[in-house]
Amino acid sequence: MPPVRLPSEAELAREALAGPLLSRAVALARWAAPGTQVGAGGELLADELKSAVAALGLDEVEAGEAFAADAWNFAVDTGLVEISENEEEDEGDGQDEGRAGPRAAGAEDAAAGTAAPGPELGPITAGAPGEVLDIWSVGVDAVLADAATPTFEDLLGDLSGIEGAVSPDGEIDPDAIDLDALAFDQEEASSQLDAALGSLYLFAVTDEAGQGVSMVPLPMVAAASIIPEDMDELSAEALDELSAAVLKLDGQFRALAGTGMLDYRPVDESLLAEGDEDGAAFPGEAEEDEDDISRYGLARLTPLGLYGVRQRMREAGIDAPVIGELADGDASALLGALPFRPEAAAREEAELWLRGRAPLDAARDLLAAARGSDAAGPGQRLGCQLVLSMLDQRAEPAVREVLDDAELGGLARVWLVERGAADVPPPGEGMVFWLTIDTLAAQLALGDAEESEELRELVSDLAGQHSAFFEKAWRADHPATADVLEAVGRLHPDKALAKQARKAAFKSRSRE
Repeated sequence: MPPVRLPSEAELAREALAGPLLSRAVALARWAAPGTQVGAGGELLADELKSAVAALGLDEVEAGEAFAADAWNFAVDTGLVEISENEEEDEGDGQDEGRAGPRAAGAEDAAAGTAAPGPELGPITAGAPGEVLDIWSVGVDAVLADAATPTFEDLLGDLSGIEGAVSPDGEIDPDAIDLDALAFDQEEASSQLDAALGSLYLFAVTDEAGQGVSMVPLPMVAAASIIPEDMDELSAEALDELSAAVLKLDGQFRALAGTGMLDYRPVDESLLAEGDEDGAAFPGEAEEDEDDISRYGLARLTPLGLYGVRQRMREAGIDAPVIGELADGDASALLGALPFRPEAAAREEAELWLRGRAPLDAARDLLAAARGSDAAGPGQRLGCQLVLSMLDQRAEPAVREVLDDAELGGLARVWLVERGAADVPPPGEGMVFWLTIDTLAAQLALGDAEESEELRELVSDLAGQHSAFFEKAWRADHPATADVLEAVGRLHPDKALAKQARKAAFKSRSRE
């Protein structure tokens, strides 16, 4: 992933505490006196729920009970509230400790246990920012799991189409349903939601208007996860799949918004009503308001959301760097990472690394780290050039120390000449060709060479600048010479010159 810019842990912790779910969960944890009665799933009983609504000041809110129930669930999931089963309950009747599972708001069941302030209430109010974020993350994981889990009706689809499935009074008859056909893959459903969040993350870190500034249309988020990149025009089947995905994401993002992860503008309710009536629910199906994309939902990750999604990606083994994470590291780590980052992000990372370091010492560390004949060497030297370009004349003694170095002498001369330094010895022909091969090798290592317009332009300029380039380049004593010349043979637009490059590559391999 491209690097992300995150606030400090203290700022993120304040955001988490200000989120609706966590702030209400903390309030309910303080409200819950030891002995507060709960149902078998850890849910508040009806009378207790009404008291919780009042404690949160949600009496006049239309969905006050639902908000209070969600906050209570969040408190239980995070350990802000602790559930104890009644002693007379059979061992098999209770839920597992910890996550209480799906709970109904205001259930009328008899009390199956009691609740009290939990062990995490202390850390959430007086702990370090990292502890607050850990507690918040546990709650987010529970919300994500719930959001990815369909209801029984979701699994069944339209029950009216199943003969005998629903009685006249609305009761569902499990005997009339093939339960094997309702198999649900929780891991797959969770991965689909994670993919949507990953798309939002990528939209944010590549946002030209500024990280996370732009709201992303919900159909775009859904399409990034399910529509193949090579599909030029949506088929009817793909459009139906997209519509279903948008509807699902709308419900999931509504649930996630309470965690503070998302700024979310839901799908227009009137649009959903139109879809119920005539099947025209999403772009491409309805003729009216096609340009008003905001009606179909808009979302973006907050800084807290970027933090949370990044944590999940790292747990999944995805490299998701954060700007500034290399500032305290050594020069080798810096040079190994910079070539693979966008230019603006690479310069910012370099500036943070240089801050507080003496220019002369920094230059010596960078040049020492840039040496290497392995495949990573060219990229490290490319990164070294970038960071050195940000240093002034105070670094000159260190640069002059490597003028005779076979690997660093070329870039040292470039740096000195650019600053108008005197007494810069001219490079030998071998050094010129070595530096050219090294530069091309670094570019080839950065990605798909066949798609790199910058590399194509560089290759095209070679023959024009050096009339005998291919006759001499194959002799360059660089480990990547043959590979570079083969790439030039594939990329050069002039067929005759491309053929010369391939012949030169063959000579280089024979020489090896």
